[in-house]
Amino acid sequence: MLKVLFFGQLKEVIKTECLNIEIIQNGKHLNTVAKLRSILQAKDNTWEEYLAYGKALVAVNQEMTSDDTVLCDADEVAFFPPVTGG
Repeated sequence: MLKVLFFGQLKEVIKTECLNIEIIQNGKHLNTVAKLRSILQAKDNTWEEYLAYGKALVAVNQEMTSDDTVLCDADEVAFFPPVTGG
C-alpha cells in the first residue's frame, strides 16, 4: 500500500493530508508516479488542477523525483507545491 502525503497549499485546497492507496487499482498496477498522479487527478477538477504536472512537485521516500519514477508497495509519495523564496 502506498502512503500518499500532501503538503502546503495543496493540502489546504484538496482538504486532504494523507491517503493510503493500494498499488493495484482496478486491475492496473500504479507502477509510476505518473500513473498515481493520473488516478488522483481523476478524483475531481480541483485535484486535476492542483496535481497537474508542473504545479505539484513529488518526492518518493523523501527524495525529490520525477513522474517516471517506479513505485513499489509501501513507498511514501509526497506531493507539494513549488516553493519560491527571496
